[in-house]
Amino acid sequence: MESQRNLYILKEENMYCIGCYEALFSTTCEVCQLLISCTSKDLSYNDRHWHSECFLCLKCSRSLVDRPFATKDDMLMCVECYSNEYSAKCHACMKTIMPGRKMEHKGNSWHENCFTCNRCQQPIGTRNFVLKDTNNYCLPCYEKQFAQKCFYCKMPITTGGVNYRDQPWHKECFTCIGCKGQLVGQRFTSRNDFIYCLNCFCNLFAKKCASCACPISGLGGSKYISFEHRQWHNDCFNCKRCSVSLVGRGFLTSKDDILCPDCGKEV
Repeated sequence: MESQRNLYILKEENMYCIGCYEALFSTTCEVCQLLISCTSKDLSYNDRHWHSECFLCLKCSRSLVDRPFATKDDMLMCVECYSNEYSAKCHACMKTIMPGRKMEHKGNSWHENCFTCNRCQQPIGTRNFVLKDTNNYCLPCYEKQFAQKCFYCKMPITTGGVNYRDQPWHKECFTCIGCKGQLVGQRFTSRNDFIYCLNCFCNLFAKKCASCACPISGLGGSKYISFEHRQWHNDCFNCKRCSVSLVGRGFLTSKDDILCPDCGKEV
């Protein structure tokens, strides 16, 4: 006791005996609520203090001295206990995902090695994949197992596509058999199971107007005049001499010409 009374501590140029120093300046341990003496190791974190023997994981009671730890609502836990308590669970194996790299998609998490294709069982990693019926598939496996095949090129259709006569097509494969132009968003028709844009169809198969010699498509409700194996666009069915429209009127013919009754009298 005599030796303890002879020990002093210097603080800001003032001398204190140990008893007075601890009464004035020592902190209280968060766990045991006892003073942390100047001869004990004082562990501090966020303005809180512990004896070294009191600095323990709340869950497993292991010492956190020189060990990584985490906090939750001011509670100290070792990393293992914190992860088991609060970290995400793997959607595949249901085990805790420790801090580090993990895979996430639509609210679910996986260990990197658990995030695998349901068909080939290989890790997907950062590759493209497709979710189908709660299962993940890498793109090659999805195409082999589920993707429709294009009616034209027989290759899988992975995005978009066109249906025509209950057959799937790539948009880039749905083209005119004549000019090879894409038909998506365009008017088209077919003949003998071949698809044509309107221009190609008219140029190849439509009858020609007896007046202007341009094709008469007859598609989309367009009207035309037909007489003795000849056809005219409505706008072209005019008197050869005075150019009056003959649609819905009587007319006369003179060789290859059509005439209104008035002009026909002069012939």
